[in-house]
Amino acid sequence: MIGARPLAASPRAFIATLIVVSALNPIAINMFVPAMPDIMVGLQTNQATIQLVLSAYLFATAASQLLLGPMSDRFGRRPVLLAGLTVFIVATVVCASAPTIGILIAARVAQGAGGCVGIVVGRAMIRDRYERDRAASMLGYVTMGFAMAPMVGPMIGGLLNDSFGWRSIFMLQAGLGVAVGIVCLLFLPETNTQQRGLEAQPTLRYSFATLGRIPAFWAYALTCAFATAVFFSFLGGTPFVAVDMMGMTGTEYGLYFILVPGGFLIGNFLTARYAQRTGLFAMLVIGSSLTFLAVLGMAAAFLVGWYHPLALFMPMYVIGFANGLTLANSLAGAVSVRPDLAGAASGLAGSMQIGFGAIATVLIGALLAATHSVFPLTICMGLLALAGVAAAIWTRTARG
Repeated sequence: MIGARPLAASPRAFIATLIVVSALNPIAINMFVPAMPDIMVGLQTNQATIQLVLSAYLFATAASQLLLGPMSDRFGRRPVLLAGLTVFIVATVVCASAPTIGILIAARVAQGAGGCVGIVVGRAMIRDRYERDRAASMLGYVTMGFAMAPMVGPMIGGLLNDSFGWRSIFMLQAGLGVAVGIVCLLFLPETNTQQRGLEAQPTLRYSFATLGRIPAFWAYALTCAFATAVFFSFLGGTPFVAVDMMGMTGTEYGLYFILVPGGFLIGNFLTARYAQRTGLFAMLVIGSSLTFLAVLGMAAAFLVGWYHPLALFMPMYVIGFANGLTLANSLAGAVSVRPDLAGAASGLAGSMQIGFGAIATVLIGALLAATHSVFPLTICMGLLALAGVAAAIWTRTARG
């Protein structure tokens, strides 16, 4: 299967395929979230443990990218991509049949490790074909497309959970994984034209050591990581705020959640259209500043006692829009500091992105369990957003 030759694909088909394979990761994250309270009851566990089902996936995604990116530099993008998809499919089947919370968490680790391959390799494939500002535009189109996954994922997950139980969510994910694997096998070509034989390829240690000495890489990667951590703070804490504190059903949560990727979709559309014209710096500063202002608005709404779903989801609509300006541009900057190490840069930046998000979900889950208050959520989101503003400003002066 991995060695089969793909059919000739147009540039549009190439981008469309990257959209599809990149969507698997947000689908696996967001479709599952509305079912977290029911899984907690069904597997007879507690809030802190069920939070591990999400955070373990994120930690595995972060760790796996550190290997997948450099491996795609060394062995090629296509074989690494197809191998990762195979791992995702097998792990998702185990998730659907898991009899205990321990097995579910272990399967989610494997699912996250394989499911992130489309994102990390996809970014490198785009940089293989396009220069930096054009790559930001293409990443905008890709993320604009797979923004539809978290837009409909929670709604579908909530409906499946309410109608058929939480296991049906993983059954659907497994089927999607098979379909995506077939599409990639047929239409996605190899783009790493710098392969020079294994003995001439950069080692993992060399790749990361080289990137670690470039301040511009850290500025772009931190901008991306802090923006993502704001979103994952919301993702990890809001199901319990919305369901337990506000009494929303899983379906209601999924419907309101559409606002978040809706904003992300619009922000990525603007990135795709205007990144080449405005440059990365302006997009990053505007996006990170909007994120901070939106968190302040959320905190203000709760301070005056307005505990309505829109107090959560309208600021998150703005944050979704802001992330549409921030993420594609910061990742394009990160993978462009050394184009010959695009895979390693994509893996390291992606690992930081998801790793920061995983830490945020664990912290928020523990604070909410201890305090039963919404304010730890807004405080953590505000601090992360402020750090994101500082990192975005640093990209102007950081040495490349």
